[in-house]
Amino acid sequence: MKNRSQYLLEYLAPCILLLAACASSDRVIPESLRGQVDRSVTLSQIKESPDAYLGKLVVLGGAVLQAKRLKDATQLEVLQFPLEGSLRPIPDRAASQGRFIAITKDFLDPATLSGNVPVTIVGEVTGTTTQRLDETEYTYPTIEMRHLKVWDDQLTYARRPGPWWGIGGGIGIG
Repeated sequence: MKNRSQYLLEYLAPCILLLAACASSDRVIPESLRGQVDRSVTLSQIKESPDAYLGKLVVLGGAVLQAKRLKDATQLEVLQFPLEGSLRPIPDRAASQGRFIAITKDFLDPATLSGNVPVTIVGEVTGTTTQRLDETEYTYPTIEMRHLKVWDDQLTYARRPGPWWGIGGGIGIG
């Protein structure tokens, strides 16, 4: 028969961790917006048919490529990444569905959002805008931000799948 501590480690701890992971995604979407956000909408769908999603509240994430102040707003150019269960962007460039523009009337200092800062954005689809990207024109889906979650740490890029090897050591006290 298992003692109490074994029971806690085997059964209760994983349940608590799972609940914490589920609850953390709820903290990214403000309570006032939770029932309105359609989490199933992808950037690819918006790019394919922007008019079909006008006015829909969506949640998208990625890395801020550029932030700039406009006359009455702040504009973020974001490279989209898929979101994990906590709604944190997974920095997998191969899985990116492209770029989007997020705009807010709030003042955001571009200096605080430079350098691939990871963000999750809850916002309303407002259409598209065409802007210059290098030597071509690029059509960006546009999102009016309702909520911005800036993640504390920089994105670290996932290693390629497959076996990996390492040598390590350590001392543990238990």
